[in-house]
Amino acid sequence: MGDNSCTPANSLIFITGGARSGKSSYAQNEALQLSGHPVYVATAKVYPNDAEFEQRIQRHKDDRDERWTSIEEQLYVSNLDLANKVVVIDCVTLWLTNFFSLYKYDVAQSLRAIKEEIDKLKKTGATFFIISNEIGMGIHAETETGRKFTDLQGWTNQYIAQQADKVVLMVSGIAVNIKN
Repeated sequence: MGDNSCTPANSLIFITGGARSGKSSYAQNEALQLSGHPVYVATAKVYPNDAEFEQRIQRHKDDRDERWTSIEEQLYVSNLDLANKVVVIDCVTLWLTNFFSLYKYDVAQSLRAIKEEIDKLKKTGATFFIISNEIGMGIHAETETGRKFTDLQGWTNQYIAQQADKVVLMVSGIAVNIKN
């Protein structure tokens, strides 16, 4: 399906960057180079009466064609049958938000839960493209909860990057390899 010499099976590729930096497009294009039928795991929790967020979700859906299998899973991605597949997980920030809410804004419990998920995913024998945001590069959060979440996101990104076989930073639609 394409040259996968740089992305072996059973690998973790971490793609991070700012909002609208091209993370999802990059991950999807890379996944399609490895598989004619990749899997897209959406971690977003859809809130009623949020038209703007629904538009974002629809835009992401429109980016994928019939080759994709789409699965929505807000917390326990590791429970999905993903062995021997090429998988895009979009995104860590929304996934973390779900744990952060579940554990009533407890950073330590949320971090433990996401690390357990990443560790389990690494054992599935799949190729993962995991997308995240660098929210700590933006405006300083005004609230205590916002600052806690920014810290949680940063520590999670560090953990995933350490576990990853490859790390890509997206800047203005350009992929910058920071770990190979």
